Amino acid sequence: MSWIDIGHIDDVPLRGARMVKTPVGCVAIFRTAEAEVFAASNSCPHKGGPLSDGIVHGRKVTCPLHNWVFSLETGEAQGADEGRIATYPIRLEEGRLMLDAVAVGKRSAA
Repeated sequence: MSWIDIGHIDDVPLRGARMVKTPVGCVAIFRTAEAEVFAASNSCPHKGGPLSDGIVHGRKVTCPLHNWVFSLETGEAQGADEGRIATYPIRLEEGRLMLDAVAVGKRSAA
């Protein structure tokens, strides 16, 4: 894994998200009410909606365009919806968000 620093945890509000540009592509960073962080594709597979503008609830995000819901843990669509979003390894080190650039690069190239 090749970890890159993408910002401070406080850059992402509780129950919110931010889109970050990395050398290997754009990634949505999500923060739950319990301060857990997740990284995933910023694009909904349904109609390309910006997931970083969606609603974070529990460990899920709802797309702002057509209300598709995705698990932030697995990327799988929930309920009757079908599909998935790419998820990426992310960790917290002394308040800094560290993203696995190798994983993002591999999935962006696919």
